[in-house]
Amino acid sequence: MIAPTVLVVQNQPGGGPRRVGEWLEGAGLRLDVVYGPERAPSATAGHDAVLVLGGGFMPDDDARAPWLAATRGIVARALDERTPVLGICLGGQMLAHVAGGVVQADAGAPETGSVPIRIRPDADGDRLFGGLPPVVTAIEHHIDAVTKLPAGAVWLAETDLCPFQAFRVGEVAWGTQFHPEVAPDSLLSWDAGKLRAQGLDKTALHAAAVADEPAAAPVWRTVVERFAEVVKERG
Repeated sequence: MIAPTVLVVQNQPGGGPRRVGEWLEGAGLRLDVVYGPERAPSATAGHDAVLVLGGGFMPDDDARAPWLAATRGIVARALDERTPVLGICLGGQMLAHVAGGVVQADAGAPETGSVPIRIRPDADGDRLFGGLPPVVTAIEHHIDAVTKLPAGAVWLAETDLCPFQAFRVGEVAWGTQFHPEVAPDSLLSWDAGKLRAQGLDKTALHAAAVADEPAAAPVWRTVVERFAEVVKERG
C-alpha cells in the first residue's frame, strides 16, 4: 500500500518541516517538500494533504515571493476538494486569507519565543485540538497576524497579543500562528541584535523554551499525529 503524500511548501531557507515532518513520517506519511524560491508548487501534483510553512511574507506578497500565487491556488483547491490542510504561521495566514479572512502586516506587539497558548472551549470535539491541556506553550516569531477569521471558521486557540492562534476552516483545514515544528535550539540561530532592539535576550528566550519543551513537545506531536490520521482516513 502506497503511503499518503503531503505536499510541503517551504517559503524560506532553513524553514523546512523540521520535527513536524519527522512526526508525519513517523505516522506513515510521505513528504514532498517544495522550496518555493526554486520551484513553484504544482496544483496538479495529486497529493493527499497540504502543509504550508512559515516565512517573512504576507500571503499575497507576490512581488517578493512569486510562488505564493501558486500556493494560494493549491490551498483554495484543497478547500474545494476537502483535502486536509495544515498551515503554520504564514501558512495559517494564507489559509485565512484564501478562505476570506483578513491578515494584517505589523499587527501589533510581536510574539517571540516560547509563549503560552490558551486552548478555547470551541476546540472541544475538534479532531486536532480537542482534549488538549488548557494552556500549552509554543514557539512564536511573528508580527503579522490574522485579524479576522473567515466566515464559519472555528476559533481554537488564542493569546492576548494575537487572538487567532489556531483555527479550522471546514472540516479538515487547520491554521496556526505559532510554530509546532520549531524546537528550542532553533532559537540559537535567531539574530541577537534584532532581539535586543525589541528588549529581548536570546539566551533567556532559549532557556525559557528549553524549560517549556518537556510539556509542550508531546502535545504538538499529538496534534500532528492526529492530522496524519485525518490524512490517512481520506487518502
